[in-house]
Amino acid sequence: MALCFSLPRRLAIANLSLFSLPAKTRPLDFTQFTSFQFPLSTFKFFKSCSTSPLYLDPYFYNDNLLYNHIDLVSYYTFLLDKLTHKSHLNEIHARLYVSGLQFNGFLVTKFINVSANLGEIHHARELFDEFPDPYVFVWNAIIRGYSVHNMFTSAIEMYTKMQEMGVRPDCFTLPPVLKACCGSSAVEIGRAVHGHIFRHGFESDVFVQNALVALYAKCGQIERARMVFDELDDRTIVSWTAIISGYAQNGHPMEALKFFKQLRELDVELDWIVLVSVLRAYTDVEDLKQGKCVHGFVFKIGLELELDLRISLTAMYAKCGQPMVAKFLFHQMEVSNVILWNCMISGFAKNGYANEAVELFWRMISKNIRPDEVTVRSTILACAQVGSLEQARWMDNYISDTNYRNDVFVNTALIDMYAKCGSVELARKVFEQTVNRDVVVWSAMVMGYGLHGQGREAIGLFGAMKQAGVCPNDVTFIGLLTACNHSGLVEEGWELFHSIRDYGIEPRHQHYACVVDLLGRAGYLEKAYDFIMNMPIEPAVSVWGALLSACKIYRHVKLGEYAAEQLFSLDPLNTGHYVQLSNLYASVRLWDGVAKIRILMKERGLSKDLGYSTIDINGKLQVFRMGDKSHPRSKEIFKELDRLERRLKQAGFLPDTDSVLHDLNSEDKEDTLCNHSERLAIAYGLISTPPGTTLRITKNLRACVNCHSATKLISKLVCREIVVRDANRFHHFKDGLCSCGDYW
Repeated sequence: MALCFSLPRRLAIANLSLFSLPAKTRPLDFTQFTSFQFPLSTFKFFKSCSTSPLYLDPYFYNDNLLYNHIDLVSYYTFLLDKLTHKSHLNEIHARLYVSGLQFNGFLVTKFINVSANLGEIHHARELFDEFPDPYVFVWNAIIRGYSVHNMFTSAIEMYTKMQEMGVRPDCFTLPPVLKACCGSSAVEIGRAVHGHIFRHGFESDVFVQNALVALYAKCGQIERARMVFDELDDRTIVSWTAIISGYAQNGHPMEALKFFKQLRELDVELDWIVLVSVLRAYTDVEDLKQGKCVHGFVFKIGLELELDLRISLTAMYAKCGQPMVAKFLFHQMEVSNVILWNCMISGFAKNGYANEAVELFWRMISKNIRPDEVTVRSTILACAQVGSLEQARWMDNYISDTNYRNDVFVNTALIDMYAKCGSVELARKVFEQTVNRDVVVWSAMVMGYGLHGQGREAIGLFGAMKQAGVCPNDVTFIGLLTACNHSGLVEEGWELFHSIRDYGIEPRHQHYACVVDLLGRAGYLEKAYDFIMNMPIEPAVSVWGALLSACKIYRHVKLGEYAAEQLFSLDPLNTGHYVQLSNLYASVRLWDGVAKIRILMKERGLSKDLGYSTIDINGKLQVFRMGDKSHPRSKEIFKELDRLERRLKQAGFLPDTDSVLHDLNSEDKEDTLCNHSERLAIAYGLISTPPGTTLRITKNLRACVNCHSATKLISKLVCREIVVRDANRFHHFKDGLCSCGDYW
């Protein structure tokens, strides 16, 4: 930044030769010029000024003939137009004093604008303060300078002083003032400026009105923006962009798209700015088809290289379930835009690409791109989905060295992450370290206990929550009811459900589903059915799904068929419902029923999800499927598996062959059960880790009865703790027991 000097200092600088003309100037005939219009071909100093800094010779100002005839205002205007170096501002300022032009309003206005454009806003302010009784153009220049450099408070202060000095604003004053009000969210000041617009007669100026629409839209007052927009007689593309982006940014994507449709009917030429807002609206409503149409239009009009549009397209594909397309676009851009990285990381995390999301975060920080709160929370979400405790610890350690350590939202995400990665103890540690615990923090910890089936701990924490004066919300009760139904605390869960309304909470479908699950798991199937029939709201998929799951556990075919019938009607394309009914038929050896379900699934184009299990070894995940022999160490794995099976039989373990869903002979059933994916993962863990190491396994489906019973005994035989996270909850196997108490 150039230094601002006092007047004597500037006069001294004026004798330097940073800017000087040749000392000897050939006499010229000026009679052909009526004003300051020098052809560059005739005067070398103008030609040199167009390509390099123009030098001002001190001798030029004495008795030089050219100095006596030159139009100095035009001369300095030309110099200022050509100025590209901040370091030259002081000398030209000094020359204005030497020439007696320091109070020339036109030059001072020009100088302020140039200084602001070069980033020397403080220099511009010094010139302004030295100018006596500035008129509107000078005020406009300094206000614009502050507004352009996002110094919004200073811009508003200068406008206020302008009003106090009694200077009447013009149409060029108000747009940068309104921009400053918008940038500082000073909507009340903006409304006052709105009044000035009427007072001074600018209510028909399209530029002023466009700035008003943008102000109200960006400050969340979209209805006021709409009122101003409706009054516009001459709507430009800027007007339409302001109202469309206003609706898109304020959570009204459908309204934004309605205005876009009106704009298209007017056949107005579109620019990239309005298309960015349109893409955001299509992203919010997850209309990928129309978003692709906009993508095609972008190519058609030649805007495919516009960075903001490419970022918006990448975000759309990432959020609308096509992260691989987003990845392709992302790798074509070498930008450090944190918003773009956030879109990619959150897009991967929300579409089942958790590992890719975590890897992208590592790549981001390796490039020294500073993540923000959104980045951190999205990556924590991805770590929770991966389920690796080592990665979870790494993420926690990373956050501890940042400013997000005390962020309540980040800590809430960490609690959830640790709980989903199998360590409710570390989740509780983060909870205890969180200073400002709001209801979301408490609820996250309660949900963590519920996920691990620790009902007593969840209820105890609920009591501490009430003592702390924190009022529970609906999520708190979902966590409590989940903890109770995973722990067999039927009476406690029943009482908690009937106390919900005492806290001003109206039960939702999730609460009713938890109660049905609570009753059904305990064997109260008829009571669960009666509860559903007396619900004040129409039973949703989650409610009937809970009943069907309970019927599978207790092999109640008739009620299970009724629940499945409701599910097929409400959610006909959900494979899980068909599989549950098929499992129910298989458990009672109704193989005809199993066959019918398979035919029905085939007719509807449905297929059963393939089961797989992952095991976390030193932060790296290994994936296994049933009977999987593709692993490089498969021979060792199956050798260990055979050894485990022999030890299980020696210990008196009898396989539950009802877990097999095919009509096979007894020997084939036992072989099938031994090859389930979690059994392979356990065998691999045993040959890959030192004795005593806890094995952490994640299964995408619900664990079968046989594997659950076998894993209990394996934990005792090998003296290991085995933590298994299935589709519903965590199971902590240790010393021949499971944390669920066989209540799952």
